[in-house]
Amino acid sequence: MKTKVIKPLLPELFILGSIVYYWIASSLLNPIAISLLLIMGFQILKQKAISGIIISVIFILLNLYMVLALISELSEFKNIDSDFNTMLLVGGLYLGTNLCLGLVMLIKYLKKANAKQLHQTLS
Repeated sequence: MKTKVIKPLLPELFILGSIVYYWIASSLLNPIAISLLLIMGFQILKQKAISGIIISVIFILLNLYMVLALISELSEFKNIDSDFNTMLLVGGLYLGTNLCLGLVMLIKYLKKANAKQLHQTLS
């Protein structure tokens, strides 16, 4: 029963977890992290198609920017050593997971918006 509830919310929960990690790692009085938590909490509770599409597009764009930042950071290494490999592996896996889940979230809310539009057209 619980997997039926959690599985559709996996992208949102992963983003929420990333925001919580950012909040704890920066400062507990970080207004950006607090507002991001509120936005994602609203999205998880309300499941609005438009806000889901906007959040997922912004999330994908931010992660594509971070891929460029990772490539830039990796280009500064003179030799391929364990630090290079660690940064490539961890950064690549994390950003790859973010991009995949962002795309899953985008597709989910695009389908939801299309279904709602189709329902309104037929009514």
